[in-house]
Amino acid sequence: MAGEQEKLLLDEHKENHFTAGEIVRDMIIGVSDGLTVPFALAAGLSGANASSSIILTAGIAEVAAGAISMGLGGYLAAKSEADHYMRELKREEEEIIAVPDTEAAEVAEILSRYGIEPQEYKPVVNALRKNPQAWLDFMMKFELGLEKPDPRRALQSAFTIAISYVVGGIVPLIPYIFIPVASKAVLASVAITLIALFCFGFAKGYFTGNNPIRSALQTALIGAVASAAAFGMAKAVQG
Repeated sequence: MAGEQEKLLLDEHKENHFTAGEIVRDMIIGVSDGLTVPFALAAGLSGANASSSIILTAGIAEVAAGAISMGLGGYLAAKSEADHYMRELKREEEEIIAVPDTEAAEVAEILSRYGIEPQEYKPVVNALRKNPQAWLDFMMKFELGLEKPDPRRALQSAFTIAISYVVGGIVPLIPYIFIPVASKAVLASVAITLIALFCFGFAKGYFTGNNPIRSALQTALIGAVASAAAFGMAKAVQG
């Protein structure tokens, strides 16, 4: 009867966990930098009285270079994470073969942290000793806290960050395509980009579990400060 009740509760309770955390993290990195850096560059060049065509050319060049740089950074970070996992995996595998008793004692210690008594964890330890792969997986996860990385992660991260950077970087440059006077285009760029930053910040807060409104305001404020600083510095240098 109790088993049927537990099954019924599990059937009624469906958890919808968000499982695309790494992809969202890469998108946040790419879009946030893509919106902010070209925005500040365009504002700075506008403050230096550059023409819309020059600002657009410089902005596109920056977006291209930034996307490549950010994508490469994402690739190297993910590749480094995968390499670290493989090094630790090899080391743990060697230890299981060389000092199995010591590793078995570590398993017992790990299980004891969860309040499992010796009479309960001894069968687990014995079972793991008979299954080296399960033993290795257990040590990687519970001793080192490492999860096996997706082999496609590095390329996926590079592509996601680069595309996100391009998408974000195009937004502040759009007004310069249609408005030839930079002093007018920069006002439209500020308005469009701040709206985009606000929406992006709201979405970031929603997906990361933070307060969406607060995240939106913080993101928009950072973009506004960056562009104002670039514009002011350009005016000061020109003066």
